Amino acid sequence: MPGILRDRRPRMSDLAAFLGLDKSTLSGLVDRAERRGLLTRAASPEDKRAVVVLITDAGRALNERMYEEVREALAPATGRLEPLQRRQLAQLLEPVLTPPLPLTPRRLPH
Repeated sequence: MPGILRDRRPRMSDLAAFLGLDKSTLSGLVDRAERRGLLTRAASPEDKRAVVVLITDAGRALNERMYEEVREALAPATGRLEPLQRRQLAQLLEPVLTPPLPLTPRRLPH
């Protein structure tokens, strides 16, 4: 979840829809992440009745460590590519790996 939150502040309902979770399941996940200091909740600036989820500095640090570990794990494969090919691969993967703004719900199989 920290990766999804790195540059956005979704409402709990939007995040639940995006992840394909019901609100109570998401609430439990956010509770645990809050206890670990990775996330926090706040009132939405646009609608005080809504709650947004925010990443904390500790959550950002965890996200960076995870990003670095994945980068290191992929280095043997990506290292075989020419610099132009690496840039092209990054450009192709960006829309796949980055959730769109605003968050769009994930479709669940029937």
